[in-house]
Amino acid sequence: MSKIVKALLICGFVVATIGWLTYNRASQSAEFSPAELAMFASDEYVGSEACKDCHEDQFKAFSHTPHARLSGNNSWKGKVTGCESCHGPGKAHLEEGDPKKIISFKAKSSKETSETCLGCHAGKEDHNNFRRGEHWRNDVGCTDCHTSHSSTQIAGNPGSNTLVSEAARRNRDLLAANMLKGSEPQLCIDCHSETKAQFSRPFHHKVLEGLIKCSDCHNPHGGFELKQTRLATGVDAGCLKCHTDKQGPFTFEHAPLKVEGCASCHTPHGSANAKLLTRSAARQLCLECHSNAHEIGAPDTPNFHNQATLRYQNCTTCHVKIHGSHVDRFFFR
Repeated sequence: MSKIVKALLICGFVVATIGWLTYNRASQSAEFSPAELAMFASDEYVGSEACKDCHEDQFKAFSHTPHARLSGNNSWKGKVTGCESCHGPGKAHLEEGDPKKIISFKAKSSKETSETCLGCHAGKEDHNNFRRGEHWRNDVGCTDCHTSHSSTQIAGNPGSNTLVSEAARRNRDLLAANMLKGSEPQLCIDCHSETKAQFSRPFHHKVLEGLIKCSDCHNPHGGFELKQTRLATGVDAGCLKCHTDKQGPFTFEHAPLKVEGCASCHTPHGSANAKLLTRSAARQLCLECHSNAHEIGAPDTPNFHNQATLRYQNCTTCHVKIHGSHVDRFFFR
């Protein structure tokens, strides 16, 4: 065997060995974080039961939460769960009784507290953008809406400030699952007080009644869009999730809807006008674009559209499919 062949074989063996070691370390790092790897070599963790003697009320409240059930979840086997997953190892605190020997969140800022939560929750799609969201920038943290132990309001009526529907009462299960401090609409309205007045208008989305939630349209944990709206597949994905009959693509598209979206004609929270329109009459919206649709006629518009005549004042009498049509370019039925 020539020296060149031997050298090539040796180089190949070295590369394969380095690759295996790199893969092995990467797999180990992917399975356990540095904090978890340090845990296996540490005897500083004493378990949540040790906290029970001094913090009995907190322990009882915590024992009913999803966080407490992680210890029985196979995917969390060997990982830190319970009180010490947030407050750190408790051996020194238990032995000395020194409050400084355990992590306390009383003096921490909302961002510092949220960083602890994101240590576990940041990998989920719903939470990935929290640090670029409006709540993060305005120092609204996880514990302003969620409680890490349990909610004292779960037993109450959670859904509405005014009208509690049966759907709103079922929100109680949602409260427990998401560990919220109160019903979702109430939590949002505490800061966004202007929306309560909008939801109290004659025509509105049924948020206070509990039929839909703020988070159906907005992502409270951040996002790329204005107002943190849930727009994953287009301008009006949040609207089209319920109003599926308005979803295109249509053969004949209505330009304002295609370009500007639903909000060009509708107010999203509530309105004094039917169908949440931004104007009291549909024709007023039409005339904002079709400004010459009167007795002299607009371009490509028949000259009999006399707005002084009652029969032509309701545009949607003829142009029924104003969101788009598959059969007629003038949006007739």
